Amino acid sequence: MNQTNFESLGIGGKFLRALKDVGYTRPTPIQAQAIPHLLQGKDILGVAQTGTGKTAAFALPLLQRLDDEKSPARPKHPRALILAPTRELALQIHGEFTVFGRYTNLRHSYIFGGVGQNPQVKALAKGLDVVVATPGRLLDLSAQGHIDLSDVSVLVLDEADRLLDMGFVRDVKRIVQQTRDDRQSLLFSATMPNAVAQLARDILNDPIRVDVSPEEMTLKGIDQRVIMVGNGDKQRVLEQLLHRDEVTRAIVFTRTKHGANRVARKLENAGIVAEAIHGNKSQNARQRALQNFKDGNAWVLVATDIAARGIDIDGVSHVINYELPHEPESYVHRIGRTGRAGATGVAYSLVDPSERSRLRAVERLIKQTPVEVVVNLTPRDPTEIAAIEARRENRPAASSRNRSDYSNRSGEQRSSNSGRSFKDRAAGGRRRTRRKRGQRAA
Repeated sequence: MNQTNFESLGIGGKFLRALKDVGYTRPTPIQAQAIPHLLQGKDILGVAQTGTGKTAAFALPLLQRLDDEKSPARPKHPRALILAPTRELALQIHGEFTVFGRYTNLRHSYIFGGVGQNPQVKALAKGLDVVVATPGRLLDLSAQGHIDLSDVSVLVLDEADRLLDMGFVRDVKRIVQQTRDDRQSLLFSATMPNAVAQLARDILNDPIRVDVSPEEMTLKGIDQRVIMVGNGDKQRVLEQLLHRDEVTRAIVFTRTKHGANRVARKLENAGIVAEAIHGNKSQNARQRALQNFKDGNAWVLVATDIAARGIDIDGVSHVINYELPHEPESYVHRIGRTGRAGATGVAYSLVDPSERSRLRAVERLIKQTPVEVVVNLTPRDPTEIAAIEARRENRPAASSRNRSDYSNRSGEQRSSNSGRSFKDRAAGGRRRTRRKRGQRAA
């Protein structure tokens, strides 16, 4: 398509105004391809991952359609439904609907577990035009009679492959059966395995396929690097990478929840302010961790793949794969947390020899070979060891190293960089918090 702006795609005045407020001037490829078809009421099968602008691709035409219909939602009967695999992604989608629908009277909210249901029930009782939901809580509220999906005229399945990976296929089918037969349906997926293709055939009616390949989108502007290192030395390499000045805000990915907790704990012991986020944490704990990361109270976030598609934070300078994922597609989602909004980013992968097959699978998917780099491990000096042991025992250290000492020993070239103040601010905030906790305990 030769469309060059949102107006030429068919987006109307109040939504153009909202786009202007947030500085969106040119549509991304998936927006240019999908929006005209969606405005015509067509079903869409989209192959795209987060970071491509797909939320706006379906949110803008959906909101415009509902606004044009001028038919307020009945209590407990939403007019549009977006299904997402994780709470973080549901919140992210809801946030974008808030931005794009700011000049309308449309009502929208989210439904997910991990928090009390009463606020969600009250919102539904007032009538919602758009509901963004995870399947489990949605079905719970449906069984309790708090929501009726018979008025849903637009259904969106976002991250369909992740929905199926997490075991939601039966829940999704039950939800689809409760919606209108003449609905407009949209399915977006980063990959198209047989199970997703079959689901698309079941719920879509003569869909238009929109395909945005990962190497053209998420990987653009990301400097990908590989470090071959044994599992026993990964933590040390990780700490050296994070101490570099150019690392101002980083996300570290592990394969397991216990691994995320372990890595975050060791980083804290080494004086690096980190938060862990994964599926075992409550929603409030996950939100606090994300907020601390956004606010700069922690400059490292250690996450599992369940959070990879729900973290939409600008200014992430580095992504570090502490372990390569089981599925190569997850690698694309992980590193897509950096290099967002036109910025550049760096992605490191720490690869043990046993992970070589996973690395080859990633290279086949992205059709690239990340540059292999070498990090020379520096021995810990007695002062550093004493400081780490003191943190573990929660007692004052006799002395501690500073970051310039670390840099001089590791041989890294230092430069004036905003990362220093960001990291120092995070460390200072954590120390103040600990002092306050100690005062309260006393």
